[in-house]
Amino acid sequence: MKVARAGSRWSSGFPTKGDTVTFSANAPETTATRTGRAEFTADLPWIEDAGKVAPRDARTLSKLFFDRLRTLEEGTGEYQYARNTLIEMNLSLVTFAARRFRNRGSGDMEDIMQVGTIGLIKAIDRFDLSREVGFTSFAVPYIVGEIKRFFRDTTWAVHVPRRLQELRVELAKSKEALVPALGRTPTVKELAAHLGLTEDEIVEGLVAANGYAAGSTDTPAGDDDGDDGPKYADTVGDVDPALELFEDLYVLGPLLRQLDDREQTIIEMRFGREMTQAEIGRELSLSQMHVSRLLTRTLTKLRSGLLPS
Repeated sequence: MKVARAGSRWSSGFPTKGDTVTFSANAPETTATRTGRAEFTADLPWIEDAGKVAPRDARTLSKLFFDRLRTLEEGTGEYQYARNTLIEMNLSLVTFAARRFRNRGSGDMEDIMQVGTIGLIKAIDRFDLSREVGFTSFAVPYIVGEIKRFFRDTTWAVHVPRRLQELRVELAKSKEALVPALGRTPTVKELAAHLGLTEDEIVEGLVAANGYAAGSTDTPAGDDDGDDGPKYADTVGDVDPALELFEDLYVLGPLLRQLDDREQTIIEMRFGREMTQAEIGRELSLSQMHVSRLLTRTLTKLRSGLLPS
């Protein structure tokens, strides 16, 4: 960035009120061109499009804006201008940090940039020039931390404990390190030895990793990617309406075997052969009333066994 003062040329430093500010496109460190009388707010240069300021210029200007920001009253227009300009000038840090996460699967790049910008804003609000630490070194951990928190808390399709979320990352790193050396995917035993964990812990981490991303049930199940091909939803079983009946009969079997011969006969004739009480009475030489009492007593005995109080 070249800064010119009326009648003289500045080789470095910051413009003040009354200076002419030139952003030269020919300078290798700049990205925008604008020449003219600069506007100022609270002794700060007016930057029309802070997002086009080159990173090298942004580092220089950020010191000026931070120095002025700590003296401004929060909530004033001057304070908002200084803070917003700092955010726009340093968005390149968010872009730089976000590139590390572009292959993380379910994370959309636009979402990652938005979350990273939140980290940048937190860094701006907490930065202190008196610590003599460069803003870039201070801000990047904030940005990366915010993005990692986003992946940890929102991108898992199934909620798993944080311990297992962190283990998934360690397993991925271990696989990347072992595959070139082994020439194949490492086994559970090899991963356990590499991480100093038990095989059960490795298996638990691998199973938990399956919950990181979920596929749609409308995804084609075979090699046919067309809309007419089978979907995974077509292979998912439904509840069998006869399953509950099977469970009841399975439990009822031992109770039926505990009945005496006459009780078993009456139950078989009434519910197996679907005979009426009168028909059962004629075949067993019993009155219909007697058959009714025997049937009621037997059914009460079976219900008591199925549904004990």
